[in-house]
Amino acid sequence: MPDLLIELFSEEIPARMQTRAAEDLKRKITDGLVEAGLTYAAAQAFSTPRRLALAVEGLPAQSPTVREERKGPRVDAPEKAIEGFLRGAGLTRDQLEERDTTKGRVFFAKIEKPGRPAAEIVAEVLEATIRSFPWPKAMRWGSGSLRWVRPLHSILCILTDETGAQVVPMEIEGIRAGNETRGHRFMAPAPITVSSFEDYVAKLRQARVILSAEERADQIWNEATHLAFASGLEVVEDRGLLAEVAGLVEWPVPLMGEIGEEFLDLPGEVLQTSMKEHQKFFSVRNPATGRIERFVTVANRETADHGAAILAGNRRVLAARLADAKFFWENDLRVAKTDILQWVRSLDEVTFHNRLGSQGDRIRRIRALAAELAGPVGADADRAQEAAELAKADLSSEMVYEFPELQGTMGRYYIAAAGRDAAVAAAAEEHYSPQGPSDAVPTAPVSVAVALADKLDMLTGFWAIDEKPTGSKDPFALRRAALGVIRLVLENDLRLPLRRFIDAQLMRHKQHLHDEAEEEEREAMVDIVAEIARHGFFGAAFETVMARLRGKRVSGDSEESILRGLERRVPGLSDNLLSFIHDRLKVFLRDQGIRHDIIDACLSMPGNDDLALLVKRARALQEVMGTEDGENLLQGFRRANNILTQAEERDGVEYSFGADLKLAETDSEKALFAALEEANAKIARALQAEDFPAAMAAMAALRGPIDAFFEDVQVNTDNPVIRRNRLNLLHDIRQTCLAVADLTRIEG
Repeated sequence: MPDLLIELFSEEIPARMQTRAAEDLKRKITDGLVEAGLTYAAAQAFSTPRRLALAVEGLPAQSPTVREERKGPRVDAPEKAIEGFLRGAGLTRDQLEERDTTKGRVFFAKIEKPGRPAAEIVAEVLEATIRSFPWPKAMRWGSGSLRWVRPLHSILCILTDETGAQVVPMEIEGIRAGNETRGHRFMAPAPITVSSFEDYVAKLRQARVILSAEERADQIWNEATHLAFASGLEVVEDRGLLAEVAGLVEWPVPLMGEIGEEFLDLPGEVLQTSMKEHQKFFSVRNPATGRIERFVTVANRETADHGAAILAGNRRVLAARLADAKFFWENDLRVAKTDILQWVRSLDEVTFHNRLGSQGDRIRRIRALAAELAGPVGADADRAQEAAELAKADLSSEMVYEFPELQGTMGRYYIAAAGRDAAVAAAAEEHYSPQGPSDAVPTAPVSVAVALADKLDMLTGFWAIDEKPTGSKDPFALRRAALGVIRLVLENDLRLPLRRFIDAQLMRHKQHLHDEAEEEEREAMVDIVAEIARHGFFGAAFETVMARLRGKRVSGDSEESILRGLERRVPGLSDNLLSFIHDRLKVFLRDQGIRHDIIDACLSMPGNDDLALLVKRARALQEVMGTEDGENLLQGFRRANNILTQAEERDGVEYSFGADLKLAETDSEKALFAALEEANAKIARALQAEDFPAAMAAMAALRGPIDAFFEDVQVNTDNPVIRRNRLNLLHDIRQTCLAVADLTRIEG
């Protein structure tokens, strides 16, 4: 069975596109081959800066012959219908068969499609792949119509079997497929003839090209770390940069150079970012001091001077880049030490969102919310306000303007230089976290308060202006913000009634959106925010403030205008946003193995805005439902609930007036009364102590008495008094179980 080798050789492919392009080449070629009837044993794709390659093993020499039978129209059908069937089948009238069927005498066609040579199929599939290749960006060159990421120079396409290699005959836009490629652009540019995939890999290596991107990355890392180790240093790990550099070179040659002495006092993050973004250098750190002292660059060729000229040129370019960074650093330090608040004031001129105001407006909202959050997270309120006010000050700095990815990091340096508390400085860096599922979560109380305030302000702001995520679109990364809130709460084990803080922040946004309101109305909104922050409960806060307004002379019809509108709208927004956070929580917990129906059962319980409490309940419920007692109890609960629901619907009454032990007739019925009384007491104590495992265990202990009751007792007995008493007992079962979780939402 022949093996297929394809190489598409071009000018340099951007590193960021190579991995995806190799996967797309493999997918489109193999899918096309299989669709045409050619199966294969294995396929592997490769990429270098100048080539995409694909090796496919175990292709058949030709596609199989396909035979099929098609049912046509009736023999007495109109002539046009018969002619259409003949055209579709590619047959003549005398090649059709007539058969008797339940619908009369019908034409049948036997169609045989002979197999086609593999080379013919490969040529068609490869041409279609090249013409429709999904590059993020492509170009045309010369007078042709072909589009490729960079000008395509040659196509290598051969089928190899035990008799040798055969070039697949194909041509596209004047480029004829052959069995030749080229090696390294500088060290081995001559044509290379290959006869198989193994021959191709070996000859490329001889021509100073390593085909595998993974092998190039491993070689870069191993040689770079050896260079650093020999000098008592270590390379700062950066997997993203490593993958990018592996896509920039075909024959990697790591070289280590020194950073000028005058730049060594720059913060390590500045050195690392500048070298990575501008030069694609790896940073080399002194483990004794933690300072970045050298760099590793990766050349694409070997040189007679062992890279000395390359290093000298790189040092000159790097010195120019770092001189700029040093200038920004010194200027920023001067401002920070003199008056860091001037950066905060300047953010009033920076728009955050055209409907949500400036960055300055946002900082003031975050500052107010951070003060309210300080108590529940264990932070000092004054420190939290100070940290919130300064957390985004570095957005006005020259360094962050040049390197936006350093926001927060530079804030920590500048706030410390301004002589502020270390916790305040740390919050500037940490309040952006977590930014992803693997990002570290802040644990310092001040940082947690500011991080939560930042994310809740983002969420409530875009909810207030109805800019919620839709489908796959989430331009403001609100799903990430919600996940950040969840992880901050859970990983710090915070007992936080989120609804209160969501309501308060929604009111602040509404206050901003209603700046045109009368002065008394704006004051009332401020009062509502204060009441919510103090006590929670939007409705109660609203009524408290309205009571103050009554008796005052308020301009306009304020009670029926903005404030009444807010009373109707804000709680609905709060519910909607909390539901959004709950949806993200479901995804987060499902990844940890907690079933979605378990989460739904706990979401239905009171206090579902306390995420830590909610998760404790869900974990305990899942543990119980994973036991035999839990599963059987669930079945007993369902039976009780179904019988009770049907009886209430049929009788038009609610059986919730308490069962009477005096009317119990059987031992199992009396035992169930006792078991429910004992379980209710234990569950109440456990829920009060928030000991959910104990509450679930007390509920699971009902399994035996409930099973015995249903085995021994007929609920819908002919005696109406006994029937009513037993239905009331089923109500007691339902209420006892629902006190722990909404078992009606459990599947199974």
